Amino acid sequence: MFEYEDKAGRPSRPPSPKQNVRKNLDFEPLSTTALILEDRPANLPAKPAEEAQKHRQQYEEMVVQAKKRELKEAQRRKKQLEERCKVEESIGNAVLTWNNEILPNWETMWCSKKVRDLWWQGIPPSVRGKVWSLAIGNELNITHELFDICLARAKERWRSLSTGGSEVENEDAGFSAADREASLELIKLDISRTFPNLCIFQQGGPYHDMLHSILGAYTCYRPDVGYVQGMSFIAAVLILNLDTADAFIAFSNLLNKPCQMAFFRVDHGLMLTYFAAFEVFFEENLPKLFAHFKKNNLTADIYLIDWIFTLYSKSLPLDLACRIWDVFCRDGEEFLFRTALGILKLFEDILTRMDFIHSAQFLTRLPEDLPADEVFAAISTVQMQSRNKKWAQVLSALQKDSRDMEKGSPSLRH
Repeated sequence: MFEYEDKAGRPSRPPSPKQNVRKNLDFEPLSTTALILEDRPANLPAKPAEEAQKHRQQYEEMVVQAKKRELKEAQRRKKQLEERCKVEESIGNAVLTWNNEILPNWETMWCSKKVRDLWWQGIPPSVRGKVWSLAIGNELNITHELFDICLARAKERWRSLSTGGSEVENEDAGFSAADREASLELIKLDISRTFPNLCIFQQGGPYHDMLHSILGAYTCYRPDVGYVQGMSFIAAVLILNLDTADAFIAFSNLLNKPCQMAFFRVDHGLMLTYFAAFEVFFEENLPKLFAHFKKNNLTADIYLIDWIFTLYSKSLPLDLACRIWDVFCRDGEEFLFRTALGILKLFEDILTRMDFIHSAQFLTRLPEDLPADEVFAAISTVQMQSRNKKWAQVLSALQKDSRDMEKGSPSLRH
């Protein structure tokens, strides 16, 4: 066989028959749909005129449909861009309002209708930490210096435990070394499980040491409470919005609120009272779903414990959880239970068709793509009033009844 030579005189392979056919085509088809316009190969009978006309019409229809799809997609992208610009402009305007009007006049403005309405729409991320700090307050009068002292004690304790030391500090006299070590081990374990998808709190991540510091310092500040699972998520959300010392101050004050203290100290009686108060408003707002849950023995503690312990930061998308936190900082514990009712309302139709197992699974693992606007629309329809009594009044009456009847506290499911 003879070899072909290229222009440089190098031997090359002869062109394939397919390449020769391609060179004879008047145009390259843009896609497989355009092939219907091509004539049949020479060794086959030519297309009848009718078939050729039909193919031309089909191709023209395909081109029209493709253009329609392209136009629709372009319009969708344009609308998306316009909405994004609108949101960004709205956030920009809100930042100016918070920085220039509200924050400098916090004491007189924070409870005004204008500010409350703006608050409901979500606090801009750039001012969120400052607003949270002011709204949570610092009733405990914790200073940056106190944080440094607690952190130094925590580090000393870690060193002592890692070297097998057994010295016990005076303030920890009532707590065994085993208890303290278990608490510190639990912190280490929980940090690795805190927002694992973000990869910023795990070992080697930029916020790992900050989270470890806050949780460790808190166990020294409140050895009577120690570390409880769920705390790592609360501390992590604060770290994302505040400097370490300020996050510690907000964290300690937040956990000192009555509801959080009841849960983190595992006060069974008080926890049951909170669940009972929740069920009063559950029956008031969603009687059909309430009856369905009763029939299936699906009690509030099954899904509420995780939601309350982590303030929804483990159960909801982070951006949505932060919006929940925004209003929680404004309205207090009531909003945590109002949010729970809003979630139940949003999924009422689905939940009323589910049995115990599927309902429990659904509520303990909510969808990951919950739209914030839909959740807040559902929350806004929830009425926190029962027989002319508000949340605080219902809770207070139930606490009084509990004390008067001196009921025992049956163990809660975990």
